[in-house]
Amino acid sequence: MTIRVVVQGALGKVGREVVNALCQEPETDIVGATELNVTTDSLVLPDGSGNVPFSSDLALLIDDVKPDVLVDFTIASAAISAARIAAEKGVNLVIGTTGLSADNLDKIDRLARANNIGAVVAPNFALGAVLMMHLAKIAAPYLDHVEIIELHHDKKVDAPSGTSLLTAREMAKARGKPFVQPPPLKNATESRGETTEGVAIHSVRLPGLLAHQEVIFGTAGQTLRIRHDQISREAFMPGVILAIKEVVQRKGLTIGLAALMGLEETS
Repeated sequence: MTIRVVVQGALGKVGREVVNALCQEPETDIVGATELNVTTDSLVLPDGSGNVPFSSDLALLIDDVKPDVLVDFTIASAAISAARIAAEKGVNLVIGTTGLSADNLDKIDRLARANNIGAVVAPNFALGAVLMMHLAKIAAPYLDHVEIIELHHDKKVDAPSGTSLLTAREMAKARGKPFVQPPPLKNATESRGETTEGVAIHSVRLPGLLAHQEVIFGTAGQTLRIRHDQISREAFMPGVILAIKEVVQRKGLTIGLAALMGLEETS
């Protein structure tokens, strides 16, 4: 079965990569695209295979092209609005938008279950980043002290990153308790980072970076470093394609790619 896909935010930096990846994948077919503002009613596909309908009205586009999956890499407010429209029309969701709150995730889960569709929301679609988090979870029960340094490009809208927050929460879950925080400094400053589950997270935002994260464990006489470096947005595409293929077989919300990769059971 060829999976029919609409891409929301098709002219964004990640959106363009998604469109290109869908054109290269034999089991997917891009059938439409959206942007907030469009000046033409068709989008030329990068592989030269033709055009697809291009619109700022997602509801009308879905009615016209009848996709199986909506892929969204936009902003949180747009993603939630699109999720409601698509879910109510029976379209499965793959969302990589950053900055979604716990309430946003609950709403997506309710929409998915109410409309009998699948939804995959992941803070990071790079398979190497998922493996980095998985390895950190394995180490977490054995080492009591850990900090995270996450480094991203200067246009990233959120800090700490969704990946770093998820890493901290999943590590704490794996050990069954928060990590041990160092004692407060006499002259404490915000330079110690934002703390989640006893993990200090340090955010760096600079031009020249894309997406990087290092998890540093420390204990007496030794440290353990687990690091992932992403050097292009192309790194997201195998994970996006995996999510598209998996979401049509699932119901309700799946957070992250670990379950899709067989690294953990689906909740």
